Amino acid sequence: MRRLAAYILIPLLLSVSLAAGAQDTSAQKSRRDRLEQEIAIIDGQLRENATRNSNALNTLALVQQKIELRRGLIREGEQEIARLDGEIRRKQMRIDSLQVRLDTMTYYYNKLVKGAYKNRDARVWYMYILASENLAQGLRRYSFLKNLSREMNTQGVKIKEAKAVLEDEREQLGALRSEAAELQRERVAELERLKREEATAQQTIQVLKKEKNRYQSQLNSKRKEVEALNKEIARIIAEAMKSSASTASSKKNTKTSNAKKAEPIDYTLANEFAANKGKLPWPAEGPVVEKFGAQYHPVYTQLKLPDNEGISIALTSGTQVKAVFDGVVKSVIVQPGYNKCVLVQHGDYFTFYCKLGTVSVKAGDKVTTGQVLGAVEPIGGSTQLHFQLWSSKGPQDPAPWLRPR
Repeated sequence: MRRLAAYILIPLLLSVSLAAGAQDTSAQKSRRDRLEQEIAIIDGQLRENATRNSNALNTLALVQQKIELRRGLIREGEQEIARLDGEIRRKQMRIDSLQVRLDTMTYYYNKLVKGAYKNRDARVWYMYILASENLAQGLRRYSFLKNLSREMNTQGVKIKEAKAVLEDEREQLGALRSEAAELQRERVAELERLKREEATAQQTIQVLKKEKNRYQSQLNSKRKEVEALNKEIARIIAEAMKSSASTASSKKNTKTSNAKKAEPIDYTLANEFAANKGKLPWPAEGPVVEKFGAQYHPVYTQLKLPDNEGISIALTSGTQVKAVFDGVVKSVIVQPGYNKCVLVQHGDYFTFYCKLGTVSVKAGDKVTTGQVLGAVEPIGGSTQLHFQLWSSKGPQDPAPWLRPR
């Protein structure tokens, strides 16, 4: 009885685990596809760097980001291999269970056939019926012999069906093993690519070490550009907040008729924006190559890089950049090192989109979530979106505000 219960439960448990595995596979494939797309974007930027002879620090940042993505891809591959190994084990358990069931069915079927063969003479059956003590017993014996033939035919069909199911399961097992073997080969290839990329990073580091003065000069120029950008953003935001406050005050005091015309802060919109923290869509899909906050030089580790008040996302040239939430375009400016920039106000929150080649909005335009603001184009051999998110209190790390990927 326990064995029979096990034969019934095992297929049910396996079907549940296989359904869960299918969902995991879909999510894993999505993550792998995204990683491969981001690696392709960085490959394109590295080719641009090579043709334009861009600075080695930018090249190193891209290579290091590519290495990180490659490691992520390898981890995903290893997880997929582990999942397939588990699925192979479960499939083997099902096959073993089916084989035991088939063996049991075949054993009893053979006994039926053997008994029928021994008593195949029709006269034996007739005598068996005629030897009945009464009519009722005779009818029961006749029914038994009739059902015996039907049972033999039924069992034969069931055995045939069980063999077909078992063969199908074995074919699926073979396909799973082939898939696992292919993933193992891909993993080996990814590890080889990773080694080459790490070697490229080391070569770039050596270049940086040899030309410290040159890259120090480039770094100083970059610092000035970053500081100028952050100062301009802070000025625009402070002006927007001050103008809104003046407008609110002028409504209370009609004597301040010369107050600068500006819309009051939409705190309802601001609250909606804040409520969507962690759910905002990405302004564009690509790998983050520069993170928020203080950073240090990857080679001269004591050398502090300019503080990053946002994140930089590597993209292909011409990629459209979209608003992450409803708001009003507060300003469109051109900034050295950052090309065209769009500042969108969301109540007392602000989002800033830089390094655009073309802009499709103007100051005063109302925009909605997902609306195209412009498109990026290469600057100094790299194509990136620089994205910042500010509250009235100062810059925020955009990563926690955007949807997890």
